[in-house]
Amino acid sequence: MTDVELRESLADSTIVRRLLRNFGYFGHFLHLHAGGRGGKQHILLSVYQNGGHMAQSELAKQSCVSSASLSEVIAKLETGGYLSRVRSASDGRQLDIQLTRTGSDKARELIADKLAFEEEAFGCLTEDERKELLTLLDRIAEQWRAIEARERREA
Repeated sequence: MTDVELRESLADSTIVRRLLRNFGYFGHFLHLHAGGRGGKQHILLSVYQNGGHMAQSELAKQSCVSSASLSEVIAKLETGGYLSRVRSASDGRQLDIQLTRTGSDKARELIADKLAFEEEAFGCLTEDERKELLTLLDRIAEQWRAIEARERREA
């Protein structure tokens, strides 16, 4: 390939580049508007979905953050009155996380906001278009998983 062809291949006007740019934007948008995997919202919703209490070690497995970062987020939520940490009755070395009433109320509010966001986010598509988009995205995800598996084998 010539230098001109290489530069043109990186132009934002190509379909694949536009797709990738959009995927990047979608990831950024979702992280900001739908809560990341390690932030306060994720922690509150995870504990709420687990019946309002769970072992901190289990929460760490579900979160994509270090145990130190998780402890920091939990401490902020505890200071805000959203949850409390107590020693596990079955294993005194472990900590259990429990939502307070305020934490449960906040989790329910977050769920309502999340459901409203999900509906608004795809409100521009008909049900058939949503199904078609899901089919296409499933195919892309399958392809990306295959690429990831190949890269792991080659590493």
